[in-house]
Formats: sequence, C-alpha cells, structure tokens
Amino acid sequence: MDYLARQRRLQASLSERRLDALLVTHLPNIRYLCGFTGSAGALWVTPAKCAFFSDSRYTEQAHAEVQGAKITILRKALLPSIGEWAARKLRGKTLTIVGVEGEHLSLAASRRLSRSLSGKCRIRESSGLVEQARLVKDADEIQAIREAVQVGGGLFDRALAMLRPGVPELEIASALESAARKAGAEAMSFETIVAAGARSALPHGRASQALIPPSGFVVCDFGVILHGYCSDRTRTVWVGQGTAEARRVYTAVLEAQLAAIAAVRPGIALEKVDRAARNMLKKKGLDEYFTHSTGHGVGLEVHEAPRVAQGQKDLLQAGMVITIEPGVYLSGQWGVRIEDMVLVTEKGCEVLSPGNKEFKAI
Repeated sequence: MDYLARQRRLQASLSERRLDALLVTHLPNIRYLCGFTGSAGALWVTPAKCAFFSDSRYTEQAHAEVQGAKITILRKALLPSIGEWAARKLRGKTLTIVGVEGEHLSLAASRRLSRSLSGKCRIRESSGLVEQARLVKDADEIQAIREAVQVGGGLFDRALAMLRPGVPELEIASALESAARKAGAEAMSFETIVAAGARSALPHGRASQALIPPSGFVVCDFGVILHGYCSDRTRTVWVGQGTAEARRVYTAVLEAQLAAIAAVRPGIALEKVDRAARNMLKKKGLDEYFTHSTGHGVGLEVHEAPRVAQGQKDLLQAGMVITIEPGVYLSGQWGVRIEDMVLVTEKGCEVLSPGNKEFKAI
C-alpha cells in the first residue's frame, strides 16, 4: 500500500477546506493513511507533515506498522494529550483551524480536545475527507478485496453441506465462521446471517437457535476480512421441494440483480443502478417488498461509501467496489436476497463473487 501517496493527497486537500490541520480518529481511516491496525490511535495531519499518536500498548506495533508519520507514544488520555501537544506546537502562531471527523468523534471528546487546545485554535467538523479518497480503490486494495472475496466465496459450500431440516441456524453460522478462520480469515466482516423459513423475511436476521424448517428459504449472508479488507456475499436456497411461487420470486430477485449489475459502469448515477433493480421487481409486482437500498461500498469497512440507493446522484467511478443485493421480503412467509460484490472497471464492471446463482433446492 502506498501510504505516503495517500498522505500527500490528503495534505494537498487541506487548503481547499481552509484547514491548518486535520485530526483523524476513525481507525479505518488511520489504517488507510499510515498502516496502523491497532485499536487506539490518532493521526495529526498538516500540509507539511503527519504525526501519529497511540499509547504504550502499541509501542512496538506502531513502530512496525506506521509509515510516513512521526510516532509519539502517550502516557495520558489520547485526545487531551494531543490537544496539549498541538497547543505547544502552535504557540505564538495566528488562529489555527483544526478539522475533526465529526461523524466519528463524540461531542464529549470534541469538548475535551477543545479545552486542551490553546485559545487560538478552533475546531471545525470536516467529515468525509478521507472517506472521499477511499471511494476509489487502488491496485493493492483491489487485490486484497479479490483475495477476501475468494476466501469468503469458498465458505458457502460448508453451509450447504449442513443445511438440512432440524439443524439450528447458529450451528451453520458457527461452522461457516470456523471454516473462515481455517482458510486464513482475520475475522468475519459482520455477524453472520443465517435466517430460515419465516425468519428469512428479516433482511438482517442474525443466526439464532431457530431450527431449519422442513420447507422454506434460507438466507445466508456472510463475509470475511483478509489483509484488512472485507468481503460480503448473500446466497438464498430452498429447503425441501421447491414450489412454483418460490421459484417465481427467486427468479424475479435474480433478474433484478442482473439488471442492476448490467447498469454498472463509470459515469452512471448510483440511483440509476438502484432504479434498474426496482424497475425489474416492479414488472413482477414485487417492488413494494424490496425494503432497503440496492447496495453499498466495501473496502476496509463492510459498509462504506458509496450508497447504491434512491436519490444518490453521485456518479460511479472506475475502481469503486460495491455490492448489488436486491431482495424481496414477505413478512411471515419467507424472503430472498442475492448479493455479489462488483468492481467498476473502465468500460463497465466485473462481478467478483464466484458461484452459480440459479434457484437451488436442497
């Protein structure tokens, strides 16, 4: 990962926001900028340099991982100590505007930081600066995502081998997660979803003690983290003898997903990709049962910008990685969702997720 280039691009953008410094506290953003993977840290960025702060738990790790920033290990609370450090550095200078990531810094933390800064410093909320840079993945990121997708994709066979009536959802999720660890995953991208029967109508039906019923859909939504980057995939299968109605709804969701994927290309508005999925479901009389957005960005976080949703007028760019995951949810009956990760290319897109998506009854 070219951390120095990322830092330089961020430093160049500070003047556009009229910032003298930016305090980065969101851990995925810190990792993106300097490589630190620990759970406590902050990065102080000015147009001329970067300074990284953490505590004594991470002395060795910081020196091993952090690139392009001077490392300071603090012995007191992180934000007040950074404020005191900044106040000393800025003593005698004119009014200094310090940007903070308002979406990731609590009001109480902002107040503590403000109190520790000198009277000539002012805090300004400056969200989205790093996230904007993270929208488009570089070659190293795309390779890391490809590898995470491959590891995650291989797990579904493990779930299929266990899917039978009477097995608890949690048992399937546990086996899937164990297989992920054995395959080299650092962690799961999110809490694994295995939702069967009527519970498959819950878009985020986390695995429970509920048993797989004799007949019905089972939604499996899972992902892994590898090299810090996430994968995300959903497959839905039918347990028992497949019915005509089950096949009809499943086919409609698959056609909606394929329509949305076909719309993905550089320069198209995100809302148009979402609309492609909804229009297909509308033709099938099922659009009212599609209750969430069509997709989201994936990278260092499993849910990050951009949103593939209604009203999102930003344009897709080559190098973005998004999910396409339409669904239909019939309350009290069952639900269907099909999800793949898609890379936006110069001429269109590439579906990264492996595997057949045709209706499957087991």
